Amino acid sequence: MAKPVSIEVWNPNGRYRVVSTKPMPGTRWINLLIEQDCRVEICTQKKTILSVEDIIALIGDKCDGVIGQLTEDWGEALFSALRRAGGTAFSNMAVGYNNVDVNAANKYGVAVGNTPGVLTETTAELAASLSLAAARRIVEADEFMRAGLYDGWLPHLFVGNLLKGQTVGVIGAGRIGSAYARMMVEGFKMNLIYYDLYQSTRLEKFVTAYAEFLKSTGEKPVTWKRAATMDEVLREADVISLHPILDKTTYHLVNKNTLAMMKKEAILVNCSRGPVIDEVALVEHLKENPMFRVGLDVFEDEPYMKPGLADMKNAIVVPHIASASKWTREGMATLAALNVLGKIKGYPIWSDSNRVEPFLNENVPPPAASPSIVNAKALGLPVSKL
Repeated sequence: MAKPVSIEVWNPNGRYRVVSTKPMPGTRWINLLIEQDCRVEICTQKKTILSVEDIIALIGDKCDGVIGQLTEDWGEALFSALRRAGGTAFSNMAVGYNNVDVNAANKYGVAVGNTPGVLTETTAELAASLSLAAARRIVEADEFMRAGLYDGWLPHLFVGNLLKGQTVGVIGAGRIGSAYARMMVEGFKMNLIYYDLYQSTRLEKFVTAYAEFLKSTGEKPVTWKRAATMDEVLREADVISLHPILDKTTYHLVNKNTLAMMKKEAILVNCSRGPVIDEVALVEHLKENPMFRVGLDVFEDEPYMKPGLADMKNAIVVPHIASASKWTREGMATLAALNVLGKIKGYPIWSDSNRVEPFLNENVPPPAASPSIVNAKALGLPVSKL
């Protein structure tokens, strides 16, 4: 077991040792840790995904907390190693934590942080971008130009779909799904159909108000409908964006049968979790329906794609970049660092993990709290009254 050789150290004489398994955007997160007497060690090893053995070596004999990534396998081995080293804090630089065995963390008394509240708009923007790129066949057209194949305008060249007046379907109308719906409705005057276990009253009020505005200007108003079933969305929508959580009820939510329900020229977008889609079935559907298009940011066996997907001209694939805006990624790094710092310093837990603006304001010190600890209740950690 070789110790990663490339490590960047900040504030070497700091009292608390905090390890980051990857370099993260910005420097504010580093400065916030240093200001609270932390020695910060950043692994700069040229390896995309660190193994469990790599991270155990990084943790070493003394470590107060670790900032990790969604690609790492945080289970029994890592939490036991962290606890042996005296650590009680871990945070993903991600809102999701499917890579974390929270029960194992509870067993060893390690707080598990995540970073919600900063990904909503940027993730919704990428879903909207994929929707537009698929509708107007932008990636195909770009490749065509770069290959030197364009020799003049043609009536049928890369004819795509007009979004205005079409129906956008949203499966999972939480924060991100609702933000995406608002963008598509207001941006392209699309009608909305959505499916969620819970009624999205705010979204419905937004679409209703926008419809009234359009009506007052003499334009055709948009409409909305809350579907009784997911199948209803699949059958009626021209563009469908997936925003569910991933659990046993949503695994392969989109499969051979549900794909067959969709319109032949529908557009399917997924910026949620890869296993929500049966990728093998999707590849077959793309082959059989050349005018059906898909935009994917996540994959079933990430970082790998199922055979044949990369060959599909009617598929747009990007490498899990939904949160990849500068503001968001720097904010995620800050929140992850403050989750770890808060546990080390004995701070309480912030009362609303989706209201994180006070932690991101660079002009004032952040609140003395951990922004988001997913197992706070299990560990009996106090909630901030701030």
